[in-house]
Amino acid sequence: MMLRATTLTPAPLTARAFAPFGDVLDATGDFRLINAGLCQRHHDRATLDFGAQGRAGISVFKAEPRALPYSFDLIERHPEGSQAFMPMTEHPFLVIVSPGPDQPPLAFLTNGAQGINLHRGTWHGVLTPLHAPGLFAVVDRIGPTANLEEFRYPEPWTVIAP
Repeated sequence: MMLRATTLTPAPLTARAFAPFGDVLDATGDFRLINAGLCQRHHDRATLDFGAQGRAGISVFKAEPRALPYSFDLIERHPEGSQAFMPMTEHPFLVIVSPGPDQPPLAFLTNGAQGINLHRGTWHGVLTPLHAPGLFAVVDRIGPTANLEEFRYPEPWTVIAP
């Protein structure tokens, strides 16, 4: 199936809309009070999956900020494990996901207080901060087997401002 280049308008990132692709990491909903009642623990927000030969690793990514409109033709997936992105600043970032390389991608915009956890095997765009410095803590699989597949669309997609 040949996809035609088109534009996408990002939707606000919500747990319901993002559920087929992963988990939204935010401080909403149920919580437990800890630290003598001075801290809300929003417990167990994501299902991490590192496969039989993997382990959890924490890395820090520093990505170049992009601007809208943003054009892309590359998506990727990690067949051996999940991948969580937690911004280290309070700036929104763009999240691009797709059910598969033969299907149109979707674009989401975080609210500046959200991270994401991509389920194992989810097709997604590259890390796309919209503001400097583009710092993220990333929890993903470390292991001996290959964990990256890439796909390039025949024509670019463009995400426009909402």
